[in-house]
Amino acid sequence: MAVWRSLARLTGAAALGAFMAGSAWAQQSVTIGYTGPLSGGAALYGKNTLSGLEMAAKEINEAGGFEVAGKKHTVTVVALDDKYAPSESAVNAKRLKAQHNAPIVFVPHSGGVFALQAFNEQDGFIVGAYTSVPNATERGNRLTLRIPPSFLGYVEPFVRVQMQRFGKKLAVASADHDYAKAWVGAFVPAWKKAGGEVVAENPMSYNKDTDFYSGVSRVLASSPNVMFVGGASEPTSLVIRQARELGFQGGFAVMDQAKMDEMARAVDGFALLEGAIGVMPLVHDLRSGAETFVAKYRKLYNKDPGSEISYNYSALHAVTEAMALAGTVSDPKAIHAKLNEAFQKLTPERNPARITGVDEKGGSNAKIIVGLVEKGRIVPIEANVGQ
Repeated sequence: MAVWRSLARLTGAAALGAFMAGSAWAQQSVTIGYTGPLSGGAALYGKNTLSGLEMAAKEINEAGGFEVAGKKHTVTVVALDDKYAPSESAVNAKRLKAQHNAPIVFVPHSGGVFALQAFNEQDGFIVGAYTSVPNATERGNRLTLRIPPSFLGYVEPFVRVQMQRFGKKLAVASADHDYAKAWVGAFVPAWKKAGGEVVAENPMSYNKDTDFYSGVSRVLASSPNVMFVGGASEPTSLVIRQARELGFQGGFAVMDQAKMDEMARAVDGFALLEGAIGVMPLVHDLRSGAETFVAKYRKLYNKDPGSEISYNYSALHAVTEAMALAGTVSDPKAIHAKLNEAFQKLTPERNPARITGVDEKGGSNAKIIVGLVEKGRIVPIEANVGQ
């Protein structure tokens, strides 16, 4: 209900913008589509990514909209629940295009991204892919924007730091969805190449299970030094809590879907997360623009924003900027072609994710900084390679 109330507020703001421009609603409102998990185990993650879009839309509308070819336009975000199921993502995207003529549909999971890529070029809309799987932009789809940088940039510091601190024996206990499988497919070979050993592999259904005792017990029987974990933040925190309760004292390499600050809230602080390495929480990012964004988000939602929120916030601002540069709100090819320039034109306040540009395949670039939990606080660590 909270999501729909938010959408109603945005719709009202968009209608006000259209009234002020003195033109018909259909000519002035641009629908931004969203399909993601708004119920089930990954609902918090889905609602967070959506809130980044909602926040950007609210700012755009309250500023009177954005100008394209001499006309003012406002933004309406229409969100549909896909329960983290790629088949539902595809149905939702078809509906968003057919019923709302959305020029872009945001989706925050790789399974949904790949499902939409089967038809988005034919149907004529951009896939706003919140996934760091590099393959999202290696498949030849010319209407995809991969919003976060490739997760490959996280692998090197994760392996280097955890192997040095804790040892060479790794247990894989991540989620079993497609995104986690892609992460494992990159992380395990890198771990072995660095001289490490994989002593156990037991992916688990993070989005369905709430009791991880059996799965965690199974991997801990191999006496690992480091556990590779990760899915949505809430179930990831349950996996970590279970490992600590079973006596595990090693480190955690946490794939980027799970957010350290959200996990800390779920387990009452950073004590259980000691030695975990993952995405740097936005509230600990001291770079220009981040502090302003955090303050604005806290005022609106009375909680701290995660990095997925800032990335989607930046992306929607870039999309409307690209529309202005392209002179169209309906031609996805023209809009997509201007995304690189659009990101480069954003001020730090509109780009707290600090995306520096978009490559020719539609993948974003940004400087990767990861966070290590050390003595109860987050220590920043820069990646040595990759973007």
